Amino acid sequence: MNARTIVCGVAALLAVITAPAWSAPIDRHALVMRHSPTITTIDRSAPFMVGNGNIAFTADITGLQTFPERYSSLAPLLIESQWGWHSFPNPGGVTLDAAQVDVGVPGVRGKYPWLRNWDAALDPAIQWLRENPHKISLGRLSLFMVDAGGKAAAFADLGATRQTLDLWSGRLQSTFTFDGAPVEVETSMHPTRDVLIVRLKSPLLFEGRLGVDLKFPGVNPQINPDPADWAHPGTHSTQELARGPEGLAVMRQIDDTHYAVKAVSDRELDIASPAAHVYRLTTPGATQMTLLVEFSPEVVPVPLPDPENARATAARWWTDFWQNGAMVEFKGSADPRADELERRVVLSQYLTAVNGAGLYPPQEEGLFSNSWNGKFHLEMHAWHEAHFAAWGRPELLERSMPWYEAQLPNARARAKSHGVRGAWWPKMVGPEGRESPSTVNPFIMWQQPHPIYLAEALYQARGVEALAKYRTIVFETADLLASWARFDRKSRRYVLGPPIMPAQETHPPLTTMNPTFELQYWRFGLETAQRWRTRLGMKREKRWDDVLAKLSPPPERDGLYLAAESQPDLWTRARSAECSKHAAGDCPNRDHPSLVAAYGYLGGAGVDAETMRRTLDAVTRDWDLRQTWGWDWPMLAMTAWRLGERDRAFDFLLGDAKNFQFGTSGMTPRLHIAEDTAPHAAGVEDVPGYRRVAETYFPSNGSLLLAVALMANNPGVTDARWVIHAEGFRPLP
Repeated sequence: MNARTIVCGVAALLAVITAPAWSAPIDRHALVMRHSPTITTIDRSAPFMVGNGNIAFTADITGLQTFPERYSSLAPLLIESQWGWHSFPNPGGVTLDAAQVDVGVPGVRGKYPWLRNWDAALDPAIQWLRENPHKISLGRLSLFMVDAGGKAAAFADLGATRQTLDLWSGRLQSTFTFDGAPVEVETSMHPTRDVLIVRLKSPLLFEGRLGVDLKFPGVNPQINPDPADWAHPGTHSTQELARGPEGLAVMRQIDDTHYAVKAVSDRELDIASPAAHVYRLTTPGATQMTLLVEFSPEVVPVPLPDPENARATAARWWTDFWQNGAMVEFKGSADPRADELERRVVLSQYLTAVNGAGLYPPQEEGLFSNSWNGKFHLEMHAWHEAHFAAWGRPELLERSMPWYEAQLPNARARAKSHGVRGAWWPKMVGPEGRESPSTVNPFIMWQQPHPIYLAEALYQARGVEALAKYRTIVFETADLLASWARFDRKSRRYVLGPPIMPAQETHPPLTTMNPTFELQYWRFGLETAQRWRTRLGMKREKRWDDVLAKLSPPPERDGLYLAAESQPDLWTRARSAECSKHAAGDCPNRDHPSLVAAYGYLGGAGVDAETMRRTLDAVTRDWDLRQTWGWDWPMLAMTAWRLGERDRAFDFLLGDAKNFQFGTSGMTPRLHIAEDTAPHAAGVEDVPGYRRVAETYFPSNGSLLLAVALMANNPGVTDARWVIHAEGFRPLP
């Protein structure tokens, strides 16, 4: 593995050259372990997680899910999987046709699942389409604890609580005392089977006063953020398949959803059922036990692994994860924030592997909690997962790419219904690929080039083997890009929209045309697809070249790029007294400043650097950056970095934006501007002037890693504040 030291500053560069210690590879174990978090009191907003990308377990300070009421209502302590989906009954046989309407834009063919306003979402048919399918919580594992008198433990009865997430081994280690006795809990997840591994040590086990309760919920009609319903045991069933000292096996049923659960231990189990859907597992006579609990969509005929082998396999996977792929270290930097940035980067690697490396694109809150009913937003897929390829871990991105292949028939049919060619990818969906009706969703289009971007990232990491594997997805996507662009006979150029909703979701979709980022993403997608044809020994596609030659340039006015050609007064209004700094109503300088991504995210082909530099200055000065999202800041950093403004890029990654603060666990919250009188969620710690709506937003973590990969791949010199020691990175698309 080649190590590279990138030094921002001539003086620091000379110092590094004379310091042979920097020529050594990064001490990855030391780097990871110094950022493994330890807590001694509950952080209500940031419980730790263990998982394997397809399933995750969110734990309280006991290492299991014993005291969920001690946490924010936005941190519901779930066991959630990529395959665990449920739909409420649909007796009326509602289909997407119930939401399809003509949008009334001249020349536009086909119907869209468009809601003219949110009142339409109250229609039962529309509501069913938006809410189904949805992710569910598969169960809960909590500690059973009673004192010598038989009284159940309360949280106040615990002492000396301490919890460490050992990132190097993927083990969550929790210790405390109860009723005068020590308790040790270790929690981890098997890397290739959806098996939770729990090891308990305590003299209380011997006395039968400590064990594990395995509980199963129904589905909460509210779905978000907590899909678990514990109040209606009659709405679901738990069928015992086997029960005895050797373990437990059950089949769960919630409407048409079913899944299997199996539990075994390295000790004989005493299994009781104190209530419906509850099993109590104890091992009297032993002071240590290792419990394996497997969740699966069907009964798995293969026996569970030996518990100690399972523990070792999980730890070995995480050790291999850290020892392979890319790594970056900021040790030696003069900037006092270097350690914090390093912490964010290390924890983001862990969290994205746990929450974003599954068989489907992840939802915005991963496997931590539900937003948008657990559905994934395809426009976020690149922010969630493109970094895996750039960090030399392409196999984690490759897990979700087959979803595009499976959805090709639906994507082709969607394109055909609109009179265009290729594959038209939806925006907000579940694994079945059905669009969700919305005032916004049907017109968002920046997810369309994503499969090309992701495939190119995999080509940069894998080489020629990616060409054969993803050529169909790339070419079908390019066909959509070329045929969806509309040729305007008056201006003799291709235009995008209307209808279109840019990544900055504040534009009127029925009149918006030529958003800057989308134009450049179209250009990137078509040119990249042409390179794929050349790499495969094929001729360039003439239709694609015709669009490339005549595609509208990024719109600008008065030396600044616009967000969209249809909004020529952007900067005049942004600087007005009404909109300056505190944009409200229809002010155009709010939400994502996505126009800068045309340079930072995409590399800037066809974009003038100096115009973009002035535009970045204008965004910093005149945009209302209070209500931004987690991925906006890495996007701004990427733009600054490509412009050669290296220190400014670091400042973007370490600013005080309310939605880009990395908590104890490395997660960033999602907050909305709100008056202090706005209703607050139970147990939620709001920021003055904001309402907290989620405890995590994983595009923040993925975009941070993508930005750091760009910085590691493209060194530059500014001053002596920053030292980047990087190894193993692959080029971005």
